[in-house]
Amino acid sequence: MTTCNHCYDSCLKEENVKMMAQCIRLDRECADICAYLEQALGRGTPFVSELAQVCAAICEACGNECKKHDHDHCQKCAEECKKLAS
Repeated sequence: MTTCNHCYDSCLKEENVKMMAQCIRLDRECADICAYLEQALGRGTPFVSELAQVCAAICEACGNECKKHDHDHCQKCAEECKKLAS
């Protein structure tokens, strides 16, 4: 979540923000679902498996998009997302 938020913020500061649009979008989706999963786990949700599957799918999509960009923040996000998705 923290890494995706950092990537999101850093992407907004890049020269060609339009080129980063999909990365920004997926950074937000990933950070949001990770935060939600963390909250749901804290309250003992009975939907752990389902939420974890959705979270993993979004993390994988975010990682795949971030991997396309050479920026350090994107590469770090791609690494973190891949770890979480597996």
